[in-house]
Amino acid sequence: MKNPIKTTDNNLKGEPFDTALHLDNLQHLAAKPLCELCLDERPNLLIFPVDFKTHGDDIGKQHIFTIENERLITGNIMGFIGYHDTQVSIRSRFAQDDCHDYFIHYMLQRVFAINLFDLKTGTDNESIFDFLIYLFPSFLKKAMRNGIYKEYQTREHNDTNVRGRIDVSRHIRQNIPFTGKVSYTTREYVTDNRLTQLIRHTIEYIAQHPFNGNILNNDEDTKVAVSKIRQVTKTYNRGARHQIVNQNLRPVRHPYFSEYRNLQHLCLQILRQEGIKYGYDGSPVYGVLFDGAWLWEEYLNTVLSDAGFLHPRNKTGEGGKRIFADKIGNETVMSDFHKAGIVLDAKYKSYSNWKEVTRDDRFQLLAYMHLYDAGRSGFIVPVCIPPDIKTTRSLNGRGGTMSIIGMNVATICKNYNEFSSHMAQEEKLLIQKLEQIFAG
Repeated sequence: MKNPIKTTDNNLKGEPFDTALHLDNLQHLAAKPLCELCLDERPNLLIFPVDFKTHGDDIGKQHIFTIENERLITGNIMGFIGYHDTQVSIRSRFAQDDCHDYFIHYMLQRVFAINLFDLKTGTDNESIFDFLIYLFPSFLKKAMRNGIYKEYQTREHNDTNVRGRIDVSRHIRQNIPFTGKVSYTTREYVTDNRLTQLIRHTIEYIAQHPFNGNILNNDEDTKVAVSKIRQVTKTYNRGARHQIVNQNLRPVRHPYFSEYRNLQHLCLQILRQEGIKYGYDGSPVYGVLFDGAWLWEEYLNTVLSDAGFLHPRNKTGEGGKRIFADKIGNETVMSDFHKAGIVLDAKYKSYSNWKEVTRDDRFQLLAYMHLYDAGRSGFIVPVCIPPDIKTTRSLNGRGGTMSIIGMNVATICKNYNEFSSHMAQEEKLLIQKLEQIFAG
């Protein structure tokens, strides 16, 4: 595999590349927004969040990158993507290590509640794909909340207990001269099907993984889910993996089992990752992508929820505020985080001083303050604010305050465990800063 083109998110200056080798392939990826790239015929492309419709900010309308003057211009999308023999690795611009992107992995660990003690990393794309294994328990448990997936299957029988449509041609081939048996087919609603078999193959693949096998035993719910899948897949055959993968290229359609569709996609990625990450799988588009703004917001939710902040942006829209009192129409706004008298906005931006805060962001936060009847507000950003910067400013009119609250995520660490310890300390400092700024 050729070395990937390496860049960072929000690289507005652009990353140069060899136009003779990559221009056509990169233009193919740049031409379409995420919602068009993440189609059924591209099972080797996984994008987070997996459901664009349940999140704001028009995530699905974003482009991975654009091309200007033969340079790659990136936005909030991070991760790894390839098209044929062209690969692009997009790291977080806040990461300070050229080899590892611990910041992305740490946020994913917190968002998906993964018990991760160490991270074995190789090249950029290897570490991203290997991390998919750690996501498997979360996807499995979420899917199985709706029960074991069932699917109609046509099965062939040849016995004396006829309970379906007689297969005349097969009966003649197998039962002449007549032996008392009859060949027939049945249409059965079963739990041992192509999807549960795919999940079973993924479980056994992970169980044999030299580093990550223990992920299946991290908690009781995961162990129970794994046990149920093993119980229902009685026809499991390790040698049939390739056949099962091909059968699952057609995604799950039933809306009741929508979470299984996400799990199905992840299982395909895991089982095919060796071919995908080295570029010889044969699929034209492959990769793993994350929206940085979404990931930062969801990560902060794992920290701020313990401090009593509510995160209203969810599937039901609960916690949003209607703009008009007469309730005509359904136009609402939702702050990222709020509690009594306080609203906070998560910004995946480099706000280290007030000049960097855009006019739109200031007005957005003012609107939140008005509709949530809050007197105090702030932006939470992944940067360390210089000590000489006034982080809290008073507002005219109705009064109140607006603050910039930073976290120091940009630090060089020897390994992932050291970075995790650093972030745990930063999370404590964030809560302390919030208490000091909004005291009283």
